[in-house]
Amino acid sequence: MWKKFVSGQPTIKVLFTSYKKLAQLKNMLIRSFVTSLFSLLFVVQVLAQGELNATVRINAPQLQRTDRKVIDQLEIALRDFINNTKWTTDGFLPDERVKCTFIMTIESEGDNNTFTANLAVQSTRPVYNSGYETTLLATQDKDISFVYEQNQPIQFVADNAENQNLPSIFAFYVYIILGLDYDSYSQYGGENYLQTAQQMIVNIQNSSNNKSPGWRQAGGDKNRSRYWLIENLVSPRMRNFRNAIYTYHRLGLDQFSVNQDEARASILNALEDIDRAGVAYLNSMIVQLFSQAKREEIVEMMKNATIQQRQRVYQIMVKADPANAQRYKDMGV
Repeated sequence: MWKKFVSGQPTIKVLFTSYKKLAQLKNMLIRSFVTSLFSLLFVVQVLAQGELNATVRINAPQLQRTDRKVIDQLEIALRDFINNTKWTTDGFLPDERVKCTFIMTIESEGDNNTFTANLAVQSTRPVYNSGYETTLLATQDKDISFVYEQNQPIQFVADNAENQNLPSIFAFYVYIILGLDYDSYSQYGGENYLQTAQQMIVNIQNSSNNKSPGWRQAGGDKNRSRYWLIENLVSPRMRNFRNAIYTYHRLGLDQFSVNQDEARASILNALEDIDRAGVAYLNSMIVQLFSQAKREEIVEMMKNATIQQRQRVYQIMVKADPANAQRYKDMGV
């Protein structure tokens, strides 16, 4: 009887060991679940952040009335406004955010914290399978006027005609940047953002308070204002241009590391569309901006193209960018 009892002890030990292993497994599963939950919350938090990776710089070489600390505060506020606002319903990982630069130069300061300035805006896009970034937008806005007081929040509400002028200007360019970026990845993919920018123009034109230059057909920098920029981009005459943005970047630049001959053929097709858009809309602002942004890139890519391709590219680009005809000869034509 004693022996039988003693012989049963290993069974109790096995049961105890099994229980201990189950407890360890339970703890491991709990830790795994908690870790996964935190990882999921982190990803959700990351995706909930803004779509832009913007650099904002304000130059004020001739300040006399305003403390430079106020301008530094404005610079930080604008950067946070652009980078932390959720502009789309899509999720962007940190390395997917659109790189852009806003450089504002204050030209004058008036009474009651009023300022005039010009603003240089640039956005870039990475090229697939390379370390190269191509410029999508490079423009200068000379019609910047705004009021800013120390500690004033930068606020913007879409579809509100009475937004302050400064956040409205920056929001407008954000939508232009997003529209062109989305267009470069899918045909007319940026339509919603360009339509939002156009609606901003309509809203501000109907505003009882915002009479600042740049938002209307008349006044401001002739044919180079915000009004004309979005008018060009949404005009039916410029559909070929929007299609060219997709062909040039997605079928051209992004394929350059895979098959250079096919990529050059796609780029030429895009330039043919640019040419058609330029014929349909003479002296188009956006065609001029495209030529300025892509000039050096096109010359370098086409140096090893066929002579027929180089000659055709030369014809198209000299028509769009006659002031730089000599530079296009460097393709070897």
